[in-house]
Amino acid sequence: MVAIQDIFQKEEFVNALTLFEPYISMQKVREEYLSYRSTYDFQLGVAKGFVDYFIHQTTAGVSLKGLENIQKDKAYLFVGNHRDIVFDTALLQYYFMVNRYATSRIAIGDNLLSHPLLEIIGKINKMITVNRSLSLREKLANYKQMSEYIYYSIHQELQSIWIAQRNGRTKDGIDQTQQGLVKMFSMYHAKSPREALAQLHIVPVTVSYEYEPCDKLKARELALSENGVYEKTEGEDFESIKQGLFGQKGKVILTIGTPLDREISEITETDPKKIIEQVCLLIDSQIFKNYHLFASNYIAADYIESSTQHARHYSTTEKASFLNYIEKQSAIQDVPIDKMKNYLLHIYANPVKMVLEDLNKK
Repeated sequence: MVAIQDIFQKEEFVNALTLFEPYISMQKVREEYLSYRSTYDFQLGVAKGFVDYFIHQTTAGVSLKGLENIQKDKAYLFVGNHRDIVFDTALLQYYFMVNRYATSRIAIGDNLLSHPLLEIIGKINKMITVNRSLSLREKLANYKQMSEYIYYSIHQELQSIWIAQRNGRTKDGIDQTQQGLVKMFSMYHAKSPREALAQLHIVPVTVSYEYEPCDKLKARELALSENGVYEKTEGEDFESIKQGLFGQKGKVILTIGTPLDREISEITETDPKKIIEQVCLLIDSQIFKNYHLFASNYIAADYIESSTQHARHYSTTEKASFLNYIEKQSAIQDVPIDKMKNYLLHIYANPVKMVLEDLNKK
């Protein structure tokens, strides 16, 4: 692949790789990169070591669940909850490589590929660009094209795709699938959205972080957007990518759900809007069911409610450590500490709410 050969001529890229020794062996890469003939070669030779580094340096361990729910010879539309710009899907691709599954294509907003080097890396790693800055008319045409491409990728090329359940990361800790996204999935066969969605082999994917690496940035954004639309500064997305990669995450659990083909096929509604709503609920329910609640979540939930309802899930030492962490994360210049603390606590407490509410529905 020309793009692979090109990127190894970029001094900025080669110098960056040296930071990840010994997880990426530069000697081995220099010896082998000319023989890379596919994305998978590049991912095994470089990308896997890159993720290895961050797993060992920024987490207290990562666990994978649910790999047995998918087949190696089949393609899926993975719809994931979205907590971090890069790490969410990087983990999924990593475990596909470790277990010798084909990696998936990755849908990512064009606003995140502002740097030329990021754009090349994105192309090599099978990233699909989702155009964010389009007019309404252009968006509709783009959504139709995207829908047709997803179907073609899964059924003609047998290439899976990962896409976030919503535009942008979950800021408040509540994972919820956007109806517009699911409607887009069905546009390739708009006359029968139920049939269209059942044929995409949708698989919900849930990532759970003990500590969200960008929690401070998310809380700040929520606080500053209280009275209007939050205006991002230039380079802010890139800073979020860096913080998400290098920030400490504690324990992380990645869970691959079960395909929703049968459940979608059994929907009895005929109103397209209600079909879309029910598919969103099916995705959300699996994400909630597979979300792992940590001590950090239970402590935040109890603290907000001045309760001990969930005290069996954490120790006094864990409580003191977490609340000390929240105090440190709350100390920034442009938002009052009490407001930051409130938003940070809700980021961790809200997953408890969403999981328990889903359980109570059943």
